[in-house]
Amino acid sequence: MKIFISGIAGFLGSHLADKMISLNHKVFGCDNLLGGYLDNVPDKAEFHQVDCNDYSTMLKLTKGIDVVIHCAATAYEGLSVFSPNIVTKNIVGSSISLITAAISNKVKRIVYCSSMARYGVNKVPFTEDMKPRPEDPYGIGKVAGEDFLRNLCDVHNVEWVIAVPHNIVGPRQKYDDPYRNVACIMINLMLQKRQPIIYGNGKQKRCFSFIQDDIDILAEFAFSQKAKGQIINIGPDDEFITINELANLVGNLLTFNVNPIYKKGRPKEVFLANCSANKARKLFNYKPQCALKDGLKEMIEYIKQRGPRPFKYHLDLEIINELTPDTWKNKLF
Repeated sequence: MKIFISGIAGFLGSHLADKMISLNHKVFGCDNLLGGYLDNVPDKAEFHQVDCNDYSTMLKLTKGIDVVIHCAATAYEGLSVFSPNIVTKNIVGSSISLITAAISNKVKRIVYCSSMARYGVNKVPFTEDMKPRPEDPYGIGKVAGEDFLRNLCDVHNVEWVIAVPHNIVGPRQKYDDPYRNVACIMINLMLQKRQPIIYGNGKQKRCFSFIQDDIDILAEFAFSQKAKGQIINIGPDDEFITINELANLVGNLLTFNVNPIYKKGRPKEVFLANCSANKARKLFNYKPQCALKDGLKEMIEYIKQRGPRPFKYHLDLEIINELTPDTWKNKLF
């Protein structure tokens, strides 16, 4: 089959492209390189450097495609409170552009990669039957994209699936980005002999998922009838840890004496966020294989091989006031 993957130079999209190529599918993809690395793109994929907001190009690129998997996103939850324009444009606008083009070209199925941010302040663990209660513009945008997807696909008879991965970690993640990917930021800092920076008291709890524990099941979503018309959380749900614990775990793996620098909490940051994987277990016999410690080891080796890098403040702050983290205003990373 012909598979089109948006965000193919990104962390999730590039791994998914590799998986589809291994299954002997023809893979096409696009990326604006805002949040990924060009060398992530598999050689066997047909790559186009273009933004999903470019509707006329999306219309050309999705012609003859069987399945579209929409991974592209400016996945900046915390930053979305201070740069809502650019984040929303690349969440809502880009989604509508690609979805519309795909439907116009009569693709069979669209798989939309949403976010745990959709659940917001619901009680943990988050389950798919919960009403979304997003707290920040990023989460609001992701839910809006879901609504557009279901509305348009149902009207025009195109199959849809909404995947909800959470806090994916692993090799190929953009580790010189100061706005997101907490584990990568910590590793990059510690490899530079610098202390991790933690917002709030560090007692916020998250569940992290290693990339391979998301890719195999996400590939199934492209074809399985069991996934059709479903919202499904993906990622392990058994290692629910605090940010402080994450910092200490990374420090232990690097033999680094951790003494975090604490900064004031970020507005709209959800304190507890953990998804239940029970639906994935029931439908797909889902069994994560990688413990967080082992996933972090692979990330550390990847970053060591490429070399620690200075952080690049590649996105502009649109709202700067007393609430804006000084880590971003004063480029402290």
